[in-house]
Amino acid sequence: MHSTVVIYESKYGFTKRYAQWLAKALACPVFEKKRFQSQDFALYDTIIYGGGLYAGGVSGIKLLTENYHALAEKHVILFTCGLADPNVPENVEHIRQALSTVLSADMLEKIKIFHLRGGINYTKLSFLHKAMMAMLRKMLLKKDLTALSSEDKELLETYGKFVDFTDEKSIGEIVEYARAL
Repeated sequence: MHSTVVIYESKYGFTKRYAQWLAKALACPVFEKKRFQSQDFALYDTIIYGGGLYAGGVSGIKLLTENYHALAEKHVILFTCGLADPNVPENVEHIRQALSTVLSADMLEKIKIFHLRGGINYTKLSFLHKAMMAMLRKMLLKKDLTALSSEDKELLETYGKFVDFTDEKSIGEIVEYARAL
């Protein structure tokens, strides 16, 4: 197997959990983004980067975009981690649309992208994220409750609570892909 590294940025711990599970499954090192030096990309053949989804963007994605010249000949895997259910096609489409505004067409073609479901802990949210969730809740409450998606209803039911959708089994596809490289 080629040398592999997992790098992540995690604000609330869900992405970190997936990164640690991946590193364990692949028997490779794991680094928090702020502890990884970009010159160290040269040490690895396969780079797995994980970032949380916040307002459609992937936290820390600049590590890939600003260092793409160093990654062009490597295998690059990106996993996103967010509250949105990746089993809902519309959610994946929204994530991919957001990524297309940050990643070039070449990057989108070369980088293998996976989506994992994280969670939310309202007690740990930053002021900005609390405000965003409150606004989303307010918008949802104005809608006809019978017309809401199951995901929107779930958000309303769990608002203000700790919710954890992480599942170690969901990394299986990423592990399988990385091992096949």
